[in-house]
Amino acid sequence: MADSTVTVTVAHGSSKHSITLTGQDGNEPVLKDLSEALSQATGVPQAAQKIIFKGKSLKEMEESLSSLGIKQGCKLMMIGKRNSPEEEAELKKLKDIEKSVEQTAKKLEKVSGELTGLKNGFLAKDLQAEALNKLDHRVKVASEQFVKILEEIDAITLPENFSDCRMKKKGLIKTVQGFLAQCDKIEASISDHLAKIQNKNLALSE
Repeated sequence: MADSTVTVTVAHGSSKHSITLTGQDGNEPVLKDLSEALSQATGVPQAAQKIIFKGKSLKEMEESLSSLGIKQGCKLMMIGKRNSPEEEAELKKLKDIEKSVEQTAKKLEKVSGELTGLKNGFLAKDLQAEALNKLDHRVKVASEQFVKILEEIDAITLPENFSDCRMKKKGLIKTVQGFLAQCDKIEASISDHLAKIQNKNLALSE
């Protein structure tokens, strides 16, 4: 779809940035996409940006660019300061932590997928208990990693004015807590399935 890609020029201070945006899943790009791209191009955090088009400040992040009248080749302006180097350093720490959260989450997703396969009978009955115990171990490892990550995030103290960092930190804590709850759910599901297998085996041996 040709309409889902648009290139605009954004002036920020004395520099001009050419930003090309492609909408997600065939949808048109929205203002938030532009804001994210500007954040990467200029280093100005989204919260500190003021995007101006035809003298008007744009705030509707979920609005598509075309509905705001922004078309191919339009010129916009952005006002906003980058974070201080100190805040950038803290943000980088948080972004690194975010990467390890994503990596651990992928491992958890794998366990969840394998567990679903196992429940759907993709594995011989006599191999299931051993496989479940291995999955249980992997969930516990992921859970421990998430707890360590939470401790790492908690250890970061941020000054009041580092609003961007504070927002990121808050979001990360929420995400990790969500994954920890998921770990608990998967662990419960594994022990539930293990109990079923053991009960069946007992019934068979009697």
